[in-house]
Amino acid sequence: MLSSKKVFSSFSVDDLSKAKEFYTNVLGLEVKDNPMGIIEIEFPNLSTVMVYPKPNHTPATFTVLNFPVDSIDQAVDELIEKGVKFEIYDEEHLKTDERGISRDNGGPSIAWFKDPAGNIFSVLETK
Repeated sequence: MLSSKKVFSSFSVDDLSKAKEFYTNVLGLEVKDNPMGIIEIEFPNLSTVMVYPKPNHTPATFTVLNFPVDSIDQAVDELIEKGVKFEIYDEEHLKTDERGISRDNGGPSIAWFKDPAGNIFSVLETK
């Protein structure tokens, strides 16, 4: 029943124009305006993420989008050059290095950062 259509995801931001500028110019994503007053992030695998403005937006406390990359170090370096700040974690089950990269914690090497609305995104290395 639910598998017959293309699935998409969505999340909110507090400032749609700041989000669009960040997703387009910093992350290099393809972003399109939607006539409903939202934006759509389009990905090469034909999936779409809808981003909508919400005046009382509260940032997600979990990872909203994960971006697979070939090299975590290269991705982090390129994003830092564009002004992205990575989250630093020093918790019992989650530790990152000084650049914000979690390595050898039972999963892929991964680094988390926030969009202008405070939503959490990640880049994770796939080999």
